[in-house]
Amino acid sequence: MTTTVSQRPLIIQSDKSILLEVDSPAFEAARDALAGFADLEKSPEHIHTYRITPLSLWNAASSGLGGDAVIEALKQYSKYPLPANVETDIREYLSRYGRLKLVRQGADLALISDDVALIREIARHREIQPHILGQADPHRLTVDPARRGHIKQALLVIGYPAEDLAGYVDGAALSFELRHTSRHGREFSLRGYQTQAADAFHAGGGPVGGSGVIVLPCGAGKTIVGIAAMHKLQMATLILTTNTVAARQWMDELLDKTSLQEDQVGEYSGLRKQVRPVTVATYQIMTYGRKLGKGHNGKGSQFPHLALFNEQNWGLIIYDEVHLLPAPVFRVTAEIQARRRLGLTATLVREDGRQGDVFSLIGPKKYDAPWKDLEQQGWIAVAECHEVRIPLPDEMRLDYALADGQERYRLAAENPRKLDVLAKLVEKHSQDSILIIGMYLSQLQHIAREYHWPLITGQTGVRERQRLYDAFRRGEIRCLVVSKVGNFAIDLPDANVAIQVSGTFGSRQEEAQRLGRILRPKEQSLLAHFYGLVSRDSVDQSFAAKRQLFLTEQGYHYEIIYEDEIDDWHPRRHSVVDGSCEA
Repeated sequence: MTTTVSQRPLIIQSDKSILLEVDSPAFEAARDALAGFADLEKSPEHIHTYRITPLSLWNAASSGLGGDAVIEALKQYSKYPLPANVETDIREYLSRYGRLKLVRQGADLALISDDVALIREIARHREIQPHILGQADPHRLTVDPARRGHIKQALLVIGYPAEDLAGYVDGAALSFELRHTSRHGREFSLRGYQTQAADAFHAGGGPVGGSGVIVLPCGAGKTIVGIAAMHKLQMATLILTTNTVAARQWMDELLDKTSLQEDQVGEYSGLRKQVRPVTVATYQIMTYGRKLGKGHNGKGSQFPHLALFNEQNWGLIIYDEVHLLPAPVFRVTAEIQARRRLGLTATLVREDGRQGDVFSLIGPKKYDAPWKDLEQQGWIAVAECHEVRIPLPDEMRLDYALADGQERYRLAAENPRKLDVLAKLVEKHSQDSILIIGMYLSQLQHIAREYHWPLITGQTGVRERQRLYDAFRRGEIRCLVVSKVGNFAIDLPDANVAIQVSGTFGSRQEEAQRLGRILRPKEQSLLAHFYGLVSRDSVDQSFAAKRQLFLTEQGYHYEIIYEDEIDDWHPRRHSVVDGSCEA
């Protein structure tokens, strides 16, 4: 598309913030370009705000994007000349990635650089000195191998992320094959992007591969990418997941699509403690333990199950939903950098701001497939997102005005008028399979009682959860009410409507995961619909705007519907080939 200068959608400012005009004909192309090296901060109706950060540039550099490509993209879509300091900073930050390299030299671990002055500066830095054993020559510092992860964290903090080329130990051998026909009798093969993702992680078995993060939408088969990486390595593997249901889904997929036998795949959870060549554990069990007070180093009896990291000669550790990695697992990961590590996630966003730790300890982003690209290729469902704005009842307005903090948000999130809208939406989707998701148990319990729908919470046993999920898949249950346990690892391919009655404040990752529950490809081009019910002119609406940021960056647009418009509003059911939709 050819655009005039006035139609170009970007305004790039000297503080490295970027304004993107939504109404420009080049909006989508510019948005897709920015996604590779900038972070979306705000997305109101007409102007979206991005920011270029050192970490966003280093993730771009790790995936092969250079300074010339970044600057060319900015110049192509900018209304005004690129500020000189922005161009200089982009080149400077991108050049820092890999200027220092961690390499194995015999039995030693060395930090090397062609830049003698940089080596001299690093050697004297107080954050780095505890990890340095000595200086072999002007280009090389000898590093304590046991501190490999810690020095990578420290180098990231001071602005010189090291490229880790020190290689990995080979774990215990594990021979298996991928099936062409699954045990359930279905044809099975890797999709093109799944092969590309596994190849990007493996990198031919060389030192540039073996650690990193794969970013794919929910429903795009991240588990299959993990299995493909395992197949390339043929080594004992530890898989960490969010909960027991997710662990069992991993086990089912491994047994269904590979030649692995049941006695080779174990579950390590609160219910079972099986350590086998492939062991699937939960984050909960890994971080289970007594609290020893502030400042404890996380070793010993505080988290006894962390010993699992050393109970087998693992050749690969897979971190599912890596954006949720708990702090104790970060700490032990810093000490096992000689083992290959694969992170899987739908979003690199961490609400605790520890994206840098994922980068330095798990590895940089190795592969990222834009959600809309996979939607256009038919690998995930076409989804429409809606925000339904609902006023607070008059009798609640004074209580809301006098409340503060979390109490104010809870009042808005549990707005009773949401239940009337919920009932109308369920009626409009009478032919669909619906998930109703929320944050507050009292709200969800009221909904379940009112409409006689099953409720799944953290207190629901694994067996009962599985029974309800199976009934939902068979169509025996049309509506399922789920708490935050529904954010992750629910494999419900027929679910095509999600209604969020309350969310976790401004959690972008949660919004992405909840949309992901309905993104499995649908038969007959059936549309997926995601609804967020929010209280109008309240903190609920403000938090909703923040939650929507990541999905907006991925190309999703939220249609705003007001409560008084619901009666006359009708959802579209089917998408058609050209991307438009029919009623």
